[in-house]
Amino acid sequence: MEFKELDELKIKLDSSRPLAKDVLENLKEDLILRWTYNSNAIEGNTLTLKETKVALEGITVGGKTLREHFEIINHKDAILFIEDLVKESNLLNEYDIKLIHSLILKNIDKQNAGRYRQANVIISGAIHKPPNFFNIQESMENFISWYKLNYKNLHLIELSAMVHIKFVGIHPFIDGNGRTARLLMNLELMKSGFPPLIIKVEDRLGYYNALDMAHTTDNYKPFIKLVKKAVKESFEPYFYVLGLKL
Repeated sequence: MEFKELDELKIKLDSSRPLAKDVLENLKEDLILRWTYNSNAIEGNTLTLKETKVALEGITVGGKTLREHFEIINHKDAILFIEDLVKESNLLNEYDIKLIHSLILKNIDKQNAGRYRQANVIISGAIHKPPNFFNIQESMENFISWYKLNYKNLHLIELSAMVHIKFVGIHPFIDGNGRTARLLMNLELMKSGFPPLIIKVEDRLGYYNALDMAHTTDNYKPFIKLVKKAVKESFEPYFYVLGLKL
């Protein structure tokens, strides 16, 4: 697939780096809010964007469950953690994946946080069925092996999309797979200097359909196309504050 337009946007952004500290802080605050809201909303969290902002500030929103509040705080912590991983620039590995997941389920499900599932699962509404739980370890090892073989051969955007597809197809955890998959996808983008993308809750149906198609027919193009669109949109806040045209 063609990624020239997105590569040119990155070159344009890179030419304005380093960004001023106050600009970066403003962009980061906005990113954490929108990323956290959308990623949790896709999974059924009912806090609105404004309620998510309040929850991130440590204020309890009336009428919302404790779990929903933890999902907001945990996701922010997971974003901050992958920012640290970006600085280390290590290859993707099972240890870091489990650490990311343990943050997602912190104070929600201590027994399963960072632990591969011990039961079979069905992805609601999907045709694809993840592997049997006793094959999870082997599937994850194969996933990491695939990554190590391909991370230099695929365009970074295609690689990040495929990391999401393959990881969520395995569905290695009992809960929190979608949020973890989107964090892993962005981890790969951020390591190469691309802004993190946001899959918007209003695109949820197309997102789920593209994933199921990838898993059941090996047709990855619709999902990669969706990722390309989200990557292009991820440049918008940066270009806006810099006064650049997208």
